[in-house]
Amino acid sequence: MKTTLEKFDNNVFKLNVEIDNEVAGQEYNKACRQFGENVTIPGFRKGKAPRAIIEKHVGQDRIKERVLDTLLPGILADVISEHQLDLVTEPVIESYNFEVGQPVTVTARIEVKPEITLPKYKGRTVDVPEFKVEENALEQQLEHLQNKFAKMEEVVGRPTDKDDIVFIDFNGSIEGEPIKGGAGKNHQLDLANSHFIPGFAEQIVGKNIGEEFTINVTFPEDYQDKNIAGKNAEFIIKINEIKKKVLPELNDEFAQKLGPFNTIEDLKADLQKYLDQTRENENRIRAEKAIIDKIIEETKLDTPDTMINREAKFLMEEVEKNFKSQGVSWEKVIEKQGYENTWNSLREEATKRVKTSLVLSAIAKTENIQLTEEDFAEKVRELAINYNVEDKAIYDQMSQNPAIAQGLSQQIMSQKIVNYLLDNNEVKYIKDDSI
Repeated sequence: MKTTLEKFDNNVFKLNVEIDNEVAGQEYNKACRQFGENVTIPGFRKGKAPRAIIEKHVGQDRIKERVLDTLLPGILADVISEHQLDLVTEPVIESYNFEVGQPVTVTARIEVKPEITLPKYKGRTVDVPEFKVEENALEQQLEHLQNKFAKMEEVVGRPTDKDDIVFIDFNGSIEGEPIKGGAGKNHQLDLANSHFIPGFAEQIVGKNIGEEFTINVTFPEDYQDKNIAGKNAEFIIKINEIKKKVLPELNDEFAQKLGPFNTIEDLKADLQKYLDQTRENENRIRAEKAIIDKIIEETKLDTPDTMINREAKFLMEEVEKNFKSQGVSWEKVIEKQGYENTWNSLREEATKRVKTSLVLSAIAKTENIQLTEEDFAEKVRELAINYNVEDKAIYDQMSQNPAIAQGLSQQIMSQKIVNYLLDNNEVKYIKDDSI
C-alpha cells in the first residue's frame, strides 16, 4: 500500500492511497462470501452461490463499497496518526478507481485545524466593566412583589388618577378615516404602565366614569405600521370603570404567603442573596468574555471559510427550526429580512464561534486540559438534580441520542478551559461607563 499526503489549501490536505491488488482482491472475495451468506439468491443455498452470481445479484459497486468501508478507516487512522493531523471533520472520499484484479486508488480530502499562534494567555491583567445592582434594588424587588400580589378596588366618586387601572372604549381615526386595529371595547389600561402611543394614557387622567371625550396623539416616526407612522390621530374615549391597586403591607404575614419565610426580614435576606448571586454571576460572565475576547483579538489565525460556512449553515438550520416551532413561516421571514442579509449576519456569529472554538482548543492542547470521566459524571449529576430525575435517566437519553452526549462533552470541556483562564489571569473590575 502506498500513501501520499499533499497540502491542498491552508487547512486542507489531499491524500492519495494505492491499495495493492492482492490485498484488495482478498477483501473483495471476503465481501462476496459475506453477501452470499446473508442474501437469498434463487436456486442457491446461502453461502453456495458462485462469485459471478453474487456479483450479478448484489452488484459490484455495492461489494466494492463494502471493501472500501472495511479497508479505508484503518488506512486513514494510520495516516492521521503518522502525520499528527488535528482533524476538523471526518475525511471525505472524493474519488476512487476500483477495478477487480488491479490496484485500487483512492483520493480523500482531509480538513485540519488551521495553524494558530497564541498570544500570552496566562499571567495577565484584564480590565472588566463591573456589574453592580442599583442601590435601591432590594426596594424594587419588594415593590415588584407588592404589585404582583396587589388587589384591585373599584373607584367611585372621583376622577382617574395617574396610578389607576381604567376600562375604556376607544375609537381612533386619522383625518376622519378609521385606524385599522385602532378601536376597542372595555379595554383594560394601566395608566402608570401604558404601552399605548405616547401621550395617550396621560390625557385620560382626571376624567370621570361615563365621560366621553376626545384626545389627540401623534404616532412615533418609527411606528411599526409605516402607513400611519408620524401622523396625527384622534381618539374618542369613554371610561367605563376605574380601579386602583391596593398593595399588600410589607409584613411577616405577607412574607409567609410567598414561601418558607417566618418574617419579612427572612424574605428580604432571600432577595438580597438573589441580588448578590446575580451580581456575582454577571461579573463572572463579563470576566470570561473579556479574557476570551482579548486572547482571540491577539491570536494570529486565518479562519477557514469552510469552517465558517459549515457553522453558519448549522445556525441557519437552528434559526429556521426555532421559527417553525413557533408557527412562524420561515419563507416569510427570509422574504422580509432577505436571504443574503440573514446569511451574512449568521456568518458573523459563526466566525466568532469558530474562532473561539479554535483558540480554546489550542489552549487545551498546549496545557493538556482533558475531559475526565469524573467531569462528565459530575455534569450528569448536576443535570439530574436540575430536572429532578435519576442519573440513569440522563444516561438513557444520551444512549438514544449520541449528539446529546457530544454536546455535553463540548460544553464541559469549554468550561474547563475558561475556568483555567480565569484561574491563571487577574481580573480588574472597573467602573462600567455604559450604565
